[in-house]
Amino acid sequence: MTRSTPGGPPPRGRSRRSFAGTRPVMDDVARLAGVSKQTVSRVLNDHPAVRTETREAVLEAMRALGYRPSRSARSLASGRTRMLGVISFDAARYGPASILTAINTAAQGAGYLVSSIALDTAERDTVVRAVDRLSAEGADGVIAIAPQRRVGTALAEAGLDAPMVVLENDLGGRTPLISADSWSGARKATEHLLSFGHTTVHHIAGPTGWTSADVRMDSWRETLNAAGVPVPEPLIGDWSADSGYELGRRLARDPSVTAVFASNDQMALGLLRALHEAGRRVPDDVSVVGYDDIPEAAHLLPPLTTVRTDFAEIGSRALRLLLDRIDGVEPRVEPVVPVELIIRQSTGPASGP
Repeated sequence: MTRSTPGGPPPRGRSRRSFAGTRPVMDDVARLAGVSKQTVSRVLNDHPAVRTETREAVLEAMRALGYRPSRSARSLASGRTRMLGVISFDAARYGPASILTAINTAAQGAGYLVSSIALDTAERDTVVRAVDRLSAEGADGVIAIAPQRRVGTALAEAGLDAPMVVLENDLGGRTPLISADSWSGARKATEHLLSFGHTTVHHIAGPTGWTSADVRMDSWRETLNAAGVPVPEPLIGDWSADSGYELGRRLARDPSVTAVFASNDQMALGLLRALHEAGRRVPDDVSVVGYDDIPEAAHLLPPLTTVRTDFAEIGSRALRLLLDRIDGVEPRVEPVVPVELIIRQSTGPASGP
């Protein structure tokens, strides 16, 4: 009977059927490779103490058996589950959905699985239950897409033991933050409209209590103040095209309105329809700037001038920052992601009196 020797290649002709069972386990790999179960575990976790020929023997045995290591097997030596948690809110919107896709892609490339929890409410108990679930699943770390300030408060009170990275909410400086530069984006949008000679810029804001909406509104207001022009009362929407349309109907009735900055592209879309129905031409009568640069923005009539947010970069930076925290190394990513003003045909010079 042919036997394998420690560190040597597995015997030829031995197939996965040689070990009866529906799914081979680590013990099967160890027997076929002629090594201990601990050595197999070290190979799975890339331990540097394993000799090259031993590592090759174990990997060959895994291929011969069709062995697929489970998360628990991978965690024997490292103490990690290779699983990350993501908590998201309003996940159907373009921004959060794009960020989540980027996190999943980056995590897969780093050899991690992702357990996602999409919440439809920001109530404290709901947030705490989500954190508790990810803790029970043994998540090595958690990314929270937390656009509402009260979500940040709930996360801070949840007491997660694992490393956490938060998007768009600083938790009072206690947790690493990744965010887009909403302040700069709103300033660029407002200054762009003022550069065309508009006497002021009206604003359709996102809902109160959302970090990005509040920052964009504050930046818009400060930019107008710095320019020495009147600051109109902002209109508060809910991110939807419907709210942009309803608020746009109010703006369309006011002939003094010649420039509007909307806090996201969906609300800008509703505004464009309201202006069209009222016979207000864009940009001849009213200039419009949106925010986010959704894929449809370039195909609207007219194509929408907007502030581009790189959501994919936000997601990948968040993942890199979390892995740095898990590994206990100094963070290697910049926390603020730059934005870019994309100029299209929805903005132009102010019309004459």
